[in-house]
Amino acid sequence: MKYQDYYQTLGVPRDASQDDIKGAYRKLARKYHPDLSKEPDAEARFKEIGEANEVLKDPEKRAAYDAVGSGARAGADFQPPPGWDAGFEFSGGAPDGFGAQDHSEFFESLFGRAARGGAGTGRRTGMRMPGQDHHAKVLVDLEDAYRGAQRSISLRMPVLDANGHGVMQERTLDVRIPKGIRAGQHLRLAGQGGPGLGDGPAGDLFLEIEFNAHRLFRVDGRDVIVDLPLAPWEAALGASVSVPTPDGEVELTIPPHSAAGRKLRLKGKGIPGDPAGDLYVVLAIALPPATSDAGRRAYEAFKTAADFNPRAAMKG
Repeated sequence: MKYQDYYQTLGVPRDASQDDIKGAYRKLARKYHPDLSKEPDAEARFKEIGEANEVLKDPEKRAAYDAVGSGARAGADFQPPPGWDAGFEFSGGAPDGFGAQDHSEFFESLFGRAARGGAGTGRRTGMRMPGQDHHAKVLVDLEDAYRGAQRSISLRMPVLDANGHGVMQERTLDVRIPKGIRAGQHLRLAGQGGPGLGDGPAGDLFLEIEFNAHRLFRVDGRDVIVDLPLAPWEAALGASVSVPTPDGEVELTIPPHSAAGRKLRLKGKGIPGDPAGDLYVVLAIALPPATSDAGRRAYEAFKTAADFNPRAAMKG
């Protein structure tokens, strides 16, 4: 995927005001409108201009775009860093007359869900209307899903300053993480979204839960996976070993003749729920180093005693 420089597309500097962006878009949209332009690439350019305008005219999208693309060059290979959008708070609002099918892969990778968060709420003087719902992705620890937790979560909301430039407004909320929550689930915080109009109620804030990367565990739905290194003799002869889980260590019996890659299932030791997930232990063989004379002699003796060819199955 290639990085798209929306400022370059509209021909404005990165510190352009909202009025500058609006003026540049209107000028280019007239020039490349497919019904009016004779340019051979008018339709493609019109879509590019519309997409650039959709991002840069919106303070939320513009601030997020500036943050994730800082230092990137137009046309360079680009992938958003994992979890780049965690902590960004977006208000609900569908793109203005710009269907999702018209967006580039680059746009979808950044704003696919946020841009289609929900229908925007109109604003008219003298009306009583509810506030917009807001959406944000937050990262929590896997252990929080096992035990539940109370966490302080910081969110960044892009807003316009007095000069029409996007700036980050931060707030911190105390959030209860319920036991058994899964990645992809949403927490609803009533009344924490956008303010209502007149006496209208505030909107809600929906937090999409994702897990922080863990040094030991991987997650698949409610199931949790851990790689367990074994000494060769533990795999060959069997053993009882301690296995870490997000909820503390458990004792696991390793059957004799266990091969690398074998999966052992600990039922109900995954993320709690009804039913709870399982914990899968994937066996790996860790070889002792042969860096000493004693170690090398031990490997020589093992080689003689085992009479083992690991590549025998590869022969015709």
